[in-house]
Amino acid sequence: MSAPRHPAPGHPTLAGQFLIAMPGLADPPFSRGVALVCQHDEDGAIGLLVNQLSEYRLGDVLAQMKLGCDDPELADAPVLIGGPVQQERGFVLHREPGRWEASYRINEDWSVTTSRDILVAIAAGEGPRQVLMALGYAGWGAGQLEQELKDNAWLTAEASERVVFDTPLEERWSAAAGLVGIDPLQLPGYAGHA
Repeated sequence: MSAPRHPAPGHPTLAGQFLIAMPGLADPPFSRGVALVCQHDEDGAIGLLVNQLSEYRLGDVLAQMKLGCDDPELADAPVLIGGPVQQERGFVLHREPGRWEASYRINEDWSVTTSRDILVAIAAGEGPRQVLMALGYAGWGAGQLEQELKDNAWLTAEASERVVFDTPLEERWSAAAGLVGIDPLQLPGYAGHA
């Protein structure tokens, strides 16, 4: 995440919202993807996919950082693909803000942290209660996300703690779409315009 940017007056922000891929969006890793928008302003947007599994587990990441973890359940927690940009970089999405070295407050509900100190705390059982670890992020240039929304590539909904932390990965796409009363499997696989 870069330094906090704030939307220009008159530019609505989608920070703290889900982007839910429409069935016609087939590009990996966005196919059936759900992204939580972390930053959004006139210069573009940054988000983290919350439902794309990587090949790693949290224990793998902690071991690579030379951090021990005595909790087998924690060590086996999945690490997600946050997006195609900088996939070697880790992002921890959480709700409790805390005082971390490199943390960005998305809104009053969500934060994302990139510093080692949060992983040290998580490994010691002293971090936020619920976290999602992702490698990489999704980025959109100026006006790109707005155009994709006009092209019906994404639905939007207020981000839900239940979807991120309590819903199985394979059900998050349907659960996120359900937040706006839509069954994505009933949608056509393409965007139509009248």
